[in-house]
Amino acid sequence: MSQLAERKNFFRKEKTWKTKMESLIPGFLLVCGLISVLTTVGIVFTLIKETASFFAEVPFVEFITGTKWTALFSEDQREFGILPLLVGSLQITLGAAIVALPLGIGSAIYLSEYAPDRIRRIIKPILEVLAGIPTIVYGYFGITFVTPLLRNLFPGMDFFNALSASLVVGFMILPMIASLSEDAMRAVPRNIREAAYGLGSTRLEVSLKVVLPAALSGIVASFVLALSRAVGETMAVTIVAGSTPNLSFSYFESIQTMTAFMVQAATGDISYHSLSYYSIYAVGATLFVITLIMNLLALYISRRYKEEY
Repeated sequence: MSQLAERKNFFRKEKTWKTKMESLIPGFLLVCGLISVLTTVGIVFTLIKETASFFAEVPFVEFITGTKWTALFSEDQREFGILPLLVGSLQITLGAAIVALPLGIGSAIYLSEYAPDRIRRIIKPILEVLAGIPTIVYGYFGITFVTPLLRNLFPGMDFFNALSASLVVGFMILPMIASLSEDAMRAVPRNIREAAYGLGSTRLEVSLKVVLPAALSGIVASFVLALSRAVGETMAVTIVAGSTPNLSFSYFESIQTMTAFMVQAATGDISYHSLSYYSIYAVGATLFVITLIMNLLALYISRRYKEEY
């Protein structure tokens, strides 16, 4: 009887301990959520505060419409027109999208609809490993392999150029598009495919006309995540594209993106609370607004075309 009583006492204590732990878990999760929210609020507050200090000295219209960016020059030569940086960032993003979107969605269709399970188990982990390679490694790969290869094809190309940077960033975001799009396509129920096959559709027709539209919300989300990374890419673009803020639409010339300027300014010898220092936050706020708009657009498209199964 004593052993039975000891067992009951043991289980009673264990149950009490588990109950106490379970009661603490919601509070712990709430703290985690609040930390995330407060971190975001802190970032936004800092951007707004420091950017306001910048615009107290530089007119907003001049900042948006100016065609010269010489924020790190001497005081009498400084100009703060963000268009060269903005155009450079959009050039890289557009070039990366042209490379990554077709290849990424094609890879996703193959992995989801065509590849045998054994091949898929080999290829997909390789893609995910590529997504984990540090961006600075991609940068040095671009400057030592991609750029010399392109200069052999286009002898007049600058050593630092937008085309090499676009290709490097495109290959960098390709695994993200392929992996997330493939997950979205595999989430489409099998019976939808079987119904299409039963109506006489080919595998290509099922892939493009049935599975792809059904997984559109997930595919759009992968596109936006990848392009947001392309817009905010820093080290690879800084190494490959150079640091010349030219308002040029040529992919053969050196350019500078918003993130590359932030790296250059942050690692340079600028005084704290100077106008050049505040320009970092103004560029960062512009980048923040662009990525926010992209994510809101993706959210709208995802909700608009979301399929319920």
